[in-house]
Amino acid sequence: MKPEHRLPPGQFLTDQFPVLHYGPIPEFNPSTWDLRVWGAVETPITFTWDQILDLPHTRVRLDLHCVTTWTKLDTEWEGISLQTLVSGGWITPKPEARYLMQHADHGYTTNLPLEVALQENFLLATHYDGQPLTPEHGYPLRAVIGAIPGKSELKDVYLWKGAKWLRGLELMTSDQLGFWEANDYHNEGDVWKEQRTVR
Repeated sequence: MKPEHRLPPGQFLTDQFPVLHYGPIPEFNPSTWDLRVWGAVETPITFTWDQILDLPHTRVRLDLHCVTTWTKLDTEWEGISLQTLVSGGWITPKPEARYLMQHADHGYTTNLPLEVALQENFLLATHYDGQPLTPEHGYPLRAVIGAIPGKSELKDVYLWKGAKWLRGLELMTSDQLGFWEANDYHNEGDVWKEQRTVR
């Protein structure tokens, strides 16, 4: 696809990777860090950092679209697919599970429909561009969601819908607003519909 066909309305292309987040960068201690999964699951589970590294990893190339109007094409990520965790039996959603809340350090949250989080363009990322994430981009683990060129059937939302410094995944039966969603950002965040804010 030509770059101009991959650029949603209201966005501009950049070769940079701007750093935007709310709150300070948290400290990381691999011996105490964990990732909890709870809520509408058959069995809650907690992963240690060593267990995260041992899980099956995949690579995906994504176009990223930030709500602040920049777009970066062809970014390369490595990490764990939520779809893989479900299909492999590590996580078993209850039949009534419909939404996912991502919980990050310092209390940050953001929400997604579970069906979107189970797409191949949503990743629990440990690496960017062949290297471990840097602290300002979410090290050690962040969720990332973007567009896979040529796969228009995948829901494509703004980058804030993937939380940096991820610490928990809560599966829910009903939707709840995350941090920015409760502060006038659009709940769905569809990039092609320019769903930036509710005003």
